[in-house]
Amino acid sequence: MDLGNHAGFILASYGLALAVVAALVVWVIADGRAQRRRLADLEARGVHRRSQPHAAQPAGESR
Repeated sequence: MDLGNHAGFILASYGLALAVVAALVVWVIADGRAQRRRLADLEARGVHRRSQPHAAQPAGESR
């Protein structure tokens, strides 16, 4: 494969794009772990998600 006179620019561009994508993947993984730790801390302190049912309510009764 002949990249011509612009081989350095082309390879540097691909390298930079790869580095940016890798950095984003690392960032998303690290942020996901941090969010799970925060959620576990909140749940340990008694704060629960609204999507989880707390207790069964009698029929016809709403909050």
